[in-house]
Amino acid sequence: MKMQRLIWFIGLILLALTVVACGGGGDEPAAEDTTSDTAEEATTEEEMAEEEPAAEEEAASLPDLEGREVTIAVENAYLPFNYIDPTTGEPAGWDYDVWNEICRLINCTPVYVEAGWEGMIQAVADGQYDAAADGITITDERAEIVDFSAGYINIEQRLLVRLDEDRITSIDDIVNNTELVLGTQTGTTNYETALQYLPEDRIQAFEQFPFAVQALIAGDIDAVIIDEIAGQGYLGENADQLQLIGPSMSSDQLGFIYPKGSDLVEPVNAALGELAQNGFLEEVNLQYFGPNFTITYDDLFPEE
Repeated sequence: MKMQRLIWFIGLILLALTVVACGGGGDEPAAEDTTSDTAEEATTEEEMAEEEPAAEEEAASLPDLEGREVTIAVENAYLPFNYIDPTTGEPAGWDYDVWNEICRLINCTPVYVEAGWEGMIQAVADGQYDAAADGITITDERAEIVDFSAGYINIEQRLLVRLDEDRITSIDDIVNNTELVLGTQTGTTNYETALQYLPEDRIQAFEQFPFAVQALIAGDIDAVIIDEIAGQGYLGENADQLQLIGPSMSSDQLGFIYPKGSDLVEPVNAALGELAQNGFLEEVNLQYFGPNFTITYDDLFPEE
């Protein structure tokens, strides 16, 4: 008897559970089927995970400098690599954007220090700065006292002349006419290139390129040998007075410099490789070396 009652009681419980499972309660809506939503969410999360940039995965394997400060010498007067923005009054340029991104990738803190070009390489060699970024051409002579990063851009050296100049079409015309004087900046590879063609007494070296360009416009010298990118920066408002002419006289690579034996060389090279692969360098090169970059030396050094 007890067994029959027990069986009957269990039957009632099973019946009740069946009714509830079928949506008993009449007025209450049936529970929503979230199976498809859950599946969609899972699929979306998987897709998002798959779409994460490969750069982040590779960046995870880059060296970690644990927030270390890196002092970087810059001239703040070499378009478009580094300059003081005439609108904001803040430092800006290719060097700043690239080094900020390098330090983001390898977890360092960039500390920029303004320094004059003359003496900058020796100051780095002496350990006054951890690095320098100033459009520095890689040469064997310089590599004897500093370490270089991997080259990050090619630079062409050309002649800047007055717009009405009809005596000069190439460096050969200057070589063959002893009355012509060539100007450039002291301590640069441009000066070294000039020495390959002319004796020192036919080269007028200036402390900074703006002075050389002013002398050219004034007629004190007849041409300036200059990196093409920098030369473009001098055209600006002077496009009605100056022009770049002739074929390239030298094609060189630029690199960052460090004291000899610096432990920054490999981490920064790894970051530069990542920036080349993930498209950052292409983007920043277009920003600063493309037609949309309109800041000129006239903006930086307006005539008073």
